[in-house]
Amino acid sequence: MGKPTGFLEYQRLSEAYRPVAERLKHFHEFIEALADEQAKLQGARCMDCGIPFCSNGCPVNNIIPDWNDLTYRGRYREALEVLHSTNNFPEFTGRICPAPCEAACTLNINDDAVGIKSIEHFLIDKGWAEGWVAARPPQRRTGKRAAVAGSGPAGLACAQQLARAGHEVVVFEKNDRIGGLLRYGIPDFKLDKRLIDRRIEQMRAEGVAFRTGQEVGGNLPAERLLREFDALVLSGGAQRPRDLPVPGRELAGVHFAMEFLPQQNRVVAGDRVEGQISAAGKHVVVIGGGDTGSDCVGTSNRQGAASVTQLELLPCPPARENKPLVWPDWPTKLRSSSSHEEGCMRDWSVATKAFLGSQGRVERVRAVRLEWKGGRMSEIAGSEFELPAELVLLAMGFLGPRLEGIADELGVEQDARSNVKAATDGPGAYRSSNPKVFAAGDMRRGQSLVVWAIREGRQCARAVDEFLMGSTLLPR
Repeated sequence: MGKPTGFLEYQRLSEAYRPVAERLKHFHEFIEALADEQAKLQGARCMDCGIPFCSNGCPVNNIIPDWNDLTYRGRYREALEVLHSTNNFPEFTGRICPAPCEAACTLNINDDAVGIKSIEHFLIDKGWAEGWVAARPPQRRTGKRAAVAGSGPAGLACAQQLARAGHEVVVFEKNDRIGGLLRYGIPDFKLDKRLIDRRIEQMRAEGVAFRTGQEVGGNLPAERLLREFDALVLSGGAQRPRDLPVPGRELAGVHFAMEFLPQQNRVVAGDRVEGQISAAGKHVVVIGGGDTGSDCVGTSNRQGAASVTQLELLPCPPARENKPLVWPDWPTKLRSSSSHEEGCMRDWSVATKAFLGSQGRVERVRAVRLEWKGGRMSEIAGSEFELPAELVLLAMGFLGPRLEGIADELGVEQDARSNVKAATDGPGAYRSSNPKVFAAGDMRRGQSLVVWAIREGRQCARAVDEFLMGSTLLPR
């Protein structure tokens, strides 16, 4: 806990954003982290609640009250050590995690939750600035080799833990840069890619090797990895987007979000992208109301879209959750991101009926309004309408990982959602039907949050270490 009466004395202070007019001119981060004294006061708000539901609400089970208390006392380095004990990459979660820990905060029952995410952001940024984050190479080598296929947060967390246990670890990535969906799925204004590069250098110093342009099951036969390594971890992302098969889907200008977003990331990185999909001067319609849709909104505005409209199939959630009913679980409520604040028309209970255009290009979206009763939807007669749309971005989630070829080549079973079938506990935790093949993150659980990916990567590393050595000292 922090100060015993801190939650009564201090109000929650959210991180400041740079002005909209300023941040729309670039793709850099625009959130200003807390200053030292601000972080202390926010840490002081952590109350002596008895049972820290925040730690259970957090998928990596961060020991939140401990590092809140250390922050309140100005013992920042110790606080960061506690934070790192459960989370390999707090600079990622401190920026892009939706903070289920704050939803579970006891203070959230009748007040504003402790600003856990902002304190996490403060601690890791201060740690890097002060030189407290350093490589931790193992004291001994085991002689065992592990291959990790996929360099997103699950793969990176798994690789780092295995390397620290003394194993020789090689990470294989199909793209030209390491980072997976952190690199090419999240806009730079939410996550500066230099943060990824910094961690990669730390991991190299710990003994992790990286191979880019290597697609397991593609130009790199999966069975070759089984011959050359003692264990293989599948940790790729959920890359099969949900499509919208309505009339006009074939028109030019209708794209998946993950065709659009990575191109801008490459441009920011200095690459030249021929025929880049651009929102500049166009009326943009984003279909899908989640985080990926929000990223499309922010990117479109920065590219100079004439207008941005976001359509959502479901009804508009309530502005505030019913806390006595849902706490400490993740609540359904209206969430507006910084991208929405930058300029976006949002419309709810809308189904897309067709894409209309001429000369092979989309020009309009035809939609209809829906009525929801008892969890079932029906179209409202006479409610059809059209929107101008010169660029349509489909951001309706993902169906699972791409396992074509890999599953058969490795002989791994898939579950009903086409993910790699593997349990999360017991002697076969994270192990597929092939005893040398493990799975973690989106590859095992389907589309999820970065913090869940880190959790699964860490736990999978523990399972692999136990498989290789007969026992393990790696933490969960």
